[in-house]
Amino acid sequence: MDFSYDDRTLAMKNSLQSFLDDDIFPAEHILDEQLAATPDEWGTRPIVRDLQTTARERGLWNLFLTGEGGAGLTNLQYAPLAELTGWSMRLAPAATNCMAPDSGNIDLLQAYATEEQKWRWLAPLLDASIRSSFCMTEPDVASSDATQIATRIRREGDEYVISGRKWWATGAMNPEAELFIVMGKSDVDAPRHRQQSMVLVGRDTPGVTIVRPLTVFGYDDRDHGGHAEILFDDARVPASNLLGGEGEGFAMAQARLGPGRIHHCMRALGMAEHALALVRGRALGRETFGVRLADQGVIREWAAEARIQIESLRLLVLKTAWLMDTVGNRQAMTEIQAIKIAVPRAVQQILDHAVQVFGAAGLGPDHPLASLLAGARALRLADGPDEVHLAALGKAELKGKK
Repeated sequence: MDFSYDDRTLAMKNSLQSFLDDDIFPAEHILDEQLAATPDEWGTRPIVRDLQTTARERGLWNLFLTGEGGAGLTNLQYAPLAELTGWSMRLAPAATNCMAPDSGNIDLLQAYATEEQKWRWLAPLLDASIRSSFCMTEPDVASSDATQIATRIRREGDEYVISGRKWWATGAMNPEAELFIVMGKSDVDAPRHRQQSMVLVGRDTPGVTIVRPLTVFGYDDRDHGGHAEILFDDARVPASNLLGGEGEGFAMAQARLGPGRIHHCMRALGMAEHALALVRGRALGRETFGVRLADQGVIREWAAEARIQIESLRLLVLKTAWLMDTVGNRQAMTEIQAIKIAVPRAVQQILDHAVQVFGAAGLGPDHPLASLLAGARALRLADGPDEVHLAALGKAELKGKK
């Protein structure tokens, strides 16, 4: 069993690390300045566009995408690169055009869109000239069971009419999010998993209203385009805006969420490594009662536990990526569910300990720990809550294996 990365992965990893050191990390204070200068704007800041230009020049563009328009990496090759971007969640994914929800929406469009839909929406997403949002979660139903979604998509002649309310539509506050991929019920009399369809809805479609931004523990994710609640009040789109076929919405959603879950976990490991590096610096340079924090037993235990969790979960993530490459996403579902449960939960604990090491400073804006902790906690709900994945994983486990 060979645990080393192949030559291409190592070369890309070194190139991305240089990009982070030379361009991304020094630009984080510039992003803060630009956000402070235009606090009421949700659009992409100039520094992000500058970094995107540099990423293209360095060949660090659409790294997640295995198909046309991407870097041609496998999931296994992409995993350590995604982890590196987790060191700068605010800039690195956006700079390399590997940011959710665009990455998942690009996968959807590549797999199911018509040639006309690809020309209209996929091409500009691949170029990052527009943004997008995925509208699935709803405020009035338990969206962890996607068959319960209440938004209606009804056919009227040559149009589809969308009526319903969505929320936690990531990126939708950004005016550059020109595309909303909306999932709703198109046939309530069909079998349970064939009632849903997806349609492509332009932001400027009459009947589409951005109701309000939503915050995560007070963080608005303004640098990522925020999260929005959206009202669709008899919004009409051409019938040609149907994505895939009628009744295929649930299956397409599941196909979209698998890669998204592993990408989240890859980046989350980078968040954990970043937090541990911050803890290391704090513990070595801080004293309490005449003793360095690094010499306190409890701090050493936290550091040891963090290292054990990161190393073991990285191996599980890499195994999952390898399975997705070799036998497909469906056959890797057990591992996808396992990492979706284990990684955010472990990273949340690592970040909580890091905040404790920093004391009151860990709660404030001078360090990234509080915002990272909010993000890690949100991941335990994004793309399905822990409990749903635990139930599905436990059910499969108790069936027994040959």
